[in-house]
Amino acid sequence: MAGIHALDRAIGGDYPVFATDADIRAFERTPYGDRIAAQSTYDAIRLGAARKPDAPAIQFLPNADPADTPVVISHRDFIARVTQAANMFHALGVGGNDVVSFLLPLLPEAFITLFGAEAAGIANPVNPLLEPHQIAEILEAAGTTVLVALGPVPGTEIWTKVEQVRGQLKHLKAIVQVHGPGDPANGVHSFNDLIKVQPSDRLISDRRIAGADTAAYFHTGGTTGTPKLVRHTHANQVYQAWACNLLLKATPGKNLLFGMPLFHVGGSLTQALSTFAAGNCLVVLSPSGWRNPSAVRNIWGLVERFRPETLSSVPTVLAATLAIPPGDADLSSLRYAAGGGSAIPVAVGRAIEEKFKLPVIEVYGMTETSSVHTIAYPDRPLRLGSVGHPVPYSRVRIVRLDADNRVERDCAPDEIGVVVMAGPGVFDGYLNPAHNANAFVDGDWVNSGDLGRLDRDGYLWITGRAKDLVIRGGHNIDPGPIEDIMFRHPAVGFAAVVGQPDPYAGELPVGYVQLKPGASVEPGELEAWVRERTPERAAVPVQVIAIDPMPLTGVGKVFKPQLRWDAAARVFTTVLAPLVDRGVDCRVQVGPHGSHGSIATVTLAGVPQDAREAVAREVDTLLAPFVMRHQIEYA
Repeated sequence: MAGIHALDRAIGGDYPVFATDADIRAFERTPYGDRIAAQSTYDAIRLGAARKPDAPAIQFLPNADPADTPVVISHRDFIARVTQAANMFHALGVGGNDVVSFLLPLLPEAFITLFGAEAAGIANPVNPLLEPHQIAEILEAAGTTVLVALGPVPGTEIWTKVEQVRGQLKHLKAIVQVHGPGDPANGVHSFNDLIKVQPSDRLISDRRIAGADTAAYFHTGGTTGTPKLVRHTHANQVYQAWACNLLLKATPGKNLLFGMPLFHVGGSLTQALSTFAAGNCLVVLSPSGWRNPSAVRNIWGLVERFRPETLSSVPTVLAATLAIPPGDADLSSLRYAAGGGSAIPVAVGRAIEEKFKLPVIEVYGMTETSSVHTIAYPDRPLRLGSVGHPVPYSRVRIVRLDADNRVERDCAPDEIGVVVMAGPGVFDGYLNPAHNANAFVDGDWVNSGDLGRLDRDGYLWITGRAKDLVIRGGHNIDPGPIEDIMFRHPAVGFAAVVGQPDPYAGELPVGYVQLKPGASVEPGELEAWVRERTPERAAVPVQVIAIDPMPLTGVGKVFKPQLRWDAAARVFTTVLAPLVDRGVDCRVQVGPHGSHGSIATVTLAGVPQDAREAVAREVDTLLAPFVMRHQIEYA
């Protein structure tokens, strides 16, 4: 194979340098279709495996401990197992338009299932932590033909959930049990028994997978709302792997510490598929990934042993690593830190830069763009807080939309508007056509629902959200169903749920109500009302605040930005309480900002001139973990 990029037939020796827009435009003169060497994810993994066939593709650590003896799967064996899995699914009746859903932790079988399912038909990775009724809704919406799930392993609930939902799935033909004996008479088969009899050197279906074929359905849109299934083509997913390896200059034989879930595109595509396609190795940090406390606790020992080039995860994990003393661990392999899924607080990025001397690469995208759509280019000056520039062949616009979701105009530099995106990674619509209303503008530009601005150098800054989703630790929570529950309380006249800032989860849901005239509630009554009626624990508001009047727009809708500002002001006031306890007159107001979207203004009154610098440093330290910017004024 020529070139250093397994998926790009046009790159020969060194990776190109992208220091300017002109460099990118020159690179794009070669049509993307002339570059790409893989039509499918199966092709991409096969090309990556050819780089160093006997090198490890997966090293699985049972306890996320550097002292673990890893389960090692070479690239040669991984593509062989993916091929066997595809043949297993074909033998169970899966064709190109049939769906293989799976409920699995981060076991090696999960990666084999994901890409084997895509080679046989359509993969549908599902969050196994969801409640049974949510899982059933997603599987039924996908039209699941085969369900792969963890068997009855002590300490896990997945198999119990499978038994609860299987009778609701009208299209289900078979269940495949990982780490279980199976029960063929009742349609339950052992994964190991089925896969081991399949050939590993060819697809028995003789399928020729086209780039336009559907590869996967990913659920999005909030864990408490009607499931939206994003439809990815093989071309969408291959582009993600191609772009990530191009921008991060991947070379074969490197390790990546991996703990992201596979039902998240950042885990399955940005990290897993990109790694396999580059001939690199995933060091899988136990079945629970980053949710395993040992993964963060052992982070520097893991870095020293496996020598990854990047410290890459969601912002909450990056922030947590700052609290772990590196001691005398050798961290010299690290070239950069990278994060996405939600915004990296500037203070966290700055602390990583200062403590570990690592540049921080922030990315931005969504399930509908097959994950990363913009990235802080390593060849360009990094601007903390910005999510960089679009990857090659992709585009971003900032637009003003009218009430009918039509583009009124493109925004000027530094003017905040709605972020819309186009490019080879952008999906062509949800599985359910009813979900496509307002999903696109101007044809094939996907509406992100986020607010942002492009500065005069083309850097993208995300400043807020036009849509109402609360993002708690990278998981989407749809306020609508929670608001419906609050509305059903006999004392509630208006109800709204927004996100309040949180230094670890990014946001937590908080409820606001306006009570009916003459009505009253006991402390904790509304929280209990919602908790008893909401199966998704993460969606229960951390508190419900009664206000009067509820802020409304000119057409009588709840004005949620005002509630978000109020929630932020309450949180920041609590965080700054140590100053007040010492007698400092400290007040917080949160409101709109022309460049940052929202900003917290901390007003300090009566602070002597010679004490202002020290007090300001303390304010900065207390508010540093939050994404929202702040400024200090004196009265």
